[in-house]
Amino acid sequence: MNSKPFQWTTSLLLLAVVVGLAVIPLLLIPDSEFGGADGMAEEVIGEIAPGYEPWFAPLVEPPGGEVESLLFALQAALGAGLIGYFFGLKRGQRQARTTPPADRSDG
Repeated sequence: MNSKPFQWTTSLLLLAVVVGLAVIPLLLIPDSEFGGADGMAEEVIGEIAPGYEPWFAPLVEPPGGEVESLLFALQAALGAGLIGYFFGLKRGQRQARTTPPADRSDG
């Protein structure tokens, strides 16, 4: 029995669920608001230096604070996934170098 099509189908289905979990809140909650550290820092800077002008503006402004939090969490998850993949890859390469090949005799 070949399990390759099942593995691909499962992987693609899980990928679609993850992408859906990331995109659906962006579409369903356009005016969400969540106060984070950036907003609080902006308020304090406004109190300390009322005439302060930011050096640059964001290229794309998220529709709400919840979306901003979601994007930050996705960025953190992607970074953690890449770091985990790298360490797993290096461990597998090290094990492949140190483990002798198995005896492949059929009889």
